[in-house]
Amino acid sequence: MTMDKKTVAGVLLAGGLSRRMGGGDKCLRDLGGRPILAHIIERAAPQVRALVLNANGDAARFEAFGLPVAADVVEGYAGPLAGILTGLDWAAENAPGAQWLASFACDAPFLPADLVERMANAVEAEGADLACAVTHGRTHPVFGLWRLSLREDLRRAMLEEEMRKVDRWTARHRLVEVDFPDLDTPAGPLDPFFNTNRPEDLEEAAGYLG
Repeated sequence: MTMDKKTVAGVLLAGGLSRRMGGGDKCLRDLGGRPILAHIIERAAPQVRALVLNANGDAARFEAFGLPVAADVVEGYAGPLAGILTGLDWAAENAPGAQWLASFACDAPFLPADLVERMANAVEAEGADLACAVTHGRTHPVFGLWRLSLREDLRRAMLEEEMRKVDRWTARHRLVEVDFPDLDTPAGPLDPFFNTNRPEDLEEAAGYLG
């Protein structure tokens, strides 16, 4: 990619309520002998210059991962957009020179190792302000690349308009959708954004680890 990695910070989105997993931190559930979050950090961290974990509540439960933790800057579990805004604010304050924020959901342990590179290439080719991932015709708006200069626009949308849906806000800006191929795994092809939302998903995910 021509975009310098030094200009890209990253946010791991773990601020949700995990209702389908029965509550608690689904990213701390075990997958192949390690927490799901460990798999995600391993894939995401090399792609960005600095990484923050967006999570609410007691940050001490994530101490073992050695990442800074930032709670939602918009109160009331306002959804993924609150996590994006939190990441944008954190990057602006803690990652000098960052111009972009990459976002990663914390329930997709197989996320692409080239996610940022492919999105950066697409953003530059299209002159876009935002990118989001697509597989099999389905968009994954929380896996994205966001221009830092949009953070005040997002803050206004969230606080003044009570905007909560990611795609409603991204539709206002120059968005490029980036298609990702399936991964080859010992158990066959796998959507790289396969998410472990429910206990049965965890069992299936373990089969793809080989």
